[in-house]
Amino acid sequence: MKKCTDYSRRRFFRNAGLGAAAITGLPALLSSCAGKSSKPAGLEDLFQEGHVILFQGDSITDAGRNRNREMPNDAGSFGFGYANLIASRLLGTMPQKKLVIHNRGISGNKVYQLAERWQKDCIDLNPDVVSILIGVNDYWHFRLGRYDGTPEVFENDYRQLLTRTKEALPGVQLVICEPFVLPDTSAVDASWMEPFSAYRRSAARLAEASGAIWVPFQEAFNAGMNLAPASYWAVDGVHPSMAGAQLMAETWLKALLV
Repeated sequence: MKKCTDYSRRRFFRNAGLGAAAITGLPALLSSCAGKSSKPAGLEDLFQEGHVILFQGDSITDAGRNRNREMPNDAGSFGFGYANLIASRLLGTMPQKKLVIHNRGISGNKVYQLAERWQKDCIDLNPDVVSILIGVNDYWHFRLGRYDGTPEVFENDYRQLLTRTKEALPGVQLVICEPFVLPDTSAVDASWMEPFSAYRRSAARLAEASGAIWVPFQEAFNAGMNLAPASYWAVDGVHPSMAGAQLMAETWLKALLV
């Protein structure tokens, strides 16, 4: 399998953000791939032949995948969430790239639990791109009294995980996804928003410090809630609906192109 050099990785991947000015309306975001071509313009230029892409995180990434399979480019191994949609888009529009895409999200995980399985579920896969969405359980389980972590613990654990990753995989491109919650839903009310914002700010700081691509999921859902209720995007405010998963996939792809 062809692996790219550090230079070529950095040439095609860059630290990207999707600020408020870049979101001109959710319909435009969701229709960004419409028209003569079914793929976002320029997306194919971001990947080289044989690139290995890994999605990591908690239940939002897991999305009911079959953990007994753990095969790349395999629908059963991906579940039904945003990672499946992204992988399907990349594989379907760029067969010539021969991409190898894994999903290793596990429901309920917090950052320290990613670290416990990181050798097997990340480093041993030798990925070129590692996309991480983590954080909601670090707060949710604390709120439920099942975990004594704090925002500071979250940030320190996350920083150590990213440092370990970059040391083991020189030149890897990190993609850090913003953890999100949607209020006025079955599990999330307004009292979540301020304390949870500390976790979002931590993730943003780490993305900037590590040179990662930043995927602004909370910002995208905030825009979505101007068009439909929060429960339309995620019934419990945490786990996305079909519409929410599609919004996440489009946001992830767009972040790579900004």
